Amino acid sequence: MSKFKFTINGKNYEVTVTDKDTNLADVEVNGTSYTVQYEPQTPVASAPVRKAAPAPAAAAAPTSAPTPAPAAAGAGAIVAPLPGTVTNVAVSVGASVKRGDLLLVMEAMKMENDIRSDRDGVIKSVYVAAGKTVMQGDPLVEIG
Repeated sequence: MSKFKFTINGKNYEVTVTDKDTNLADVEVNGTSYTVQYEPQTPVASAPVRKAAPAPAAAAAPTSAPTPAPAAAGAGAIVAPLPGTVTNVAVSVGASVKRGDLLLVMEAMKMENDIRSDRDGVIKSVYVAAGKTVMQGDPLVEIG
């Protein structure tokens, strides 16, 4: 069972996901239960990642561990905030973007979610296309 808290277009959602079968899950959103079908993610082999030395205890702040992006994505990657399907990609490589500009639209649980830039920059890579299903933490675009 996994629990998530999402804020989508200013509205808060508490989501609990429990796997039932290979491609079925029970999902509860703000107290309403759904049984959903999903496509299992195909495991992808990745290169070993070298772990950094732990920070001193005094400098560590209590945070939840984010899902790491695959090695192919750089430090400027914008990642999927939740699992869903990309319905529209509004940028291309080389495009200049400003903080708040629309990068792409994702559909999750029958709701469209605008994914916007969190900084000014230039699009270095676009990792998705319309119709692609992504999982939480998957890289979407990289801004340099």
